[in-house]
Amino acid sequence: MIAATLLALSAFVLSPSTLAQSLEAAPIRSAAAAVAATAPREPSVASLRPRIVWKPIPYGDRRRRQMGAYSKRHYGIWRWKLTGPVAIVEHYTTGTTWQGAWNTFAANSKHLGEYPGTCAHFVIHTDGTIYQLVPLWIRCRHTIGLNQLSIGIEHVGRSDAEVIGNDRQMNASLKLTLWLVAKFGIQTRNVIGHGESLQSPLRDERYAAWKCMTHTDMSRPAMQTYRGWLRDRARAAGVPAGPGPGWVDIGC
Repeated sequence: MIAATLLALSAFVLSPSTLAQSLEAAPIRSAAAAVAATAPREPSVASLRPRIVWKPIPYGDRRRRQMGAYSKRHYGIWRWKLTGPVAIVEHYTTGTTWQGAWNTFAANSKHLGEYPGTCAHFVIHTDGTIYQLVPLWIRCRHTIGLNQLSIGIEHVGRSDAEVIGNDRQMNASLKLTLWLVAKFGIQTRNVIGHGESLQSPLRDERYAAWKCMTHTDMSRPAMQTYRGWLRDRARAAGVPAGPGPGWVDIGC
């Protein structure tokens, strides 16, 4: 009986070599666990999403066909869907209310002689409220040469300085843009102002008369400040920011 008990206990006794290996491995496992516990984790995209109020404009079959035809004329491919956005274009409305911008976009009036009318995916009011007007999988006509691959964000305001100087509006804007950057893997170099669109390497406009056409809202100085704030927030949140902008000269 005693012999059987000793035999059973021996099964649980480590050999000297096995014991040594276990003791050597323990610090390695502990160190690995410590590194894993302290290593920065990528943030949850859902946790970065700001509060957004859904206020859709009419965008039915007729407007989708118009967007498809517009895309064929200007980008060479008939398409109204926005797939894999790689850029964000910041704008200001030149008006004083989000409702005024909504009305303009909802009207679907000809712009520069063409349908569909202009629109943006988001409008941010002066009090920081974010309104979403169009789903992110639909193209909006907000920036010549970039509608096929970008999300448009409008800020209610009449100048760069007015928008940049509004703390509540800027806080909401940066939260929204950071969420979109994280959601779609957009580099901060491709977060541009409407006034920078001619120098974007992503721009593609096939209609010769519109080659050098753009607006001046959210110009380079304002966007340098904006991108600096955005990169600071991206670093703090653990969101990859990528390199700085690389501009091109198309002779305009």
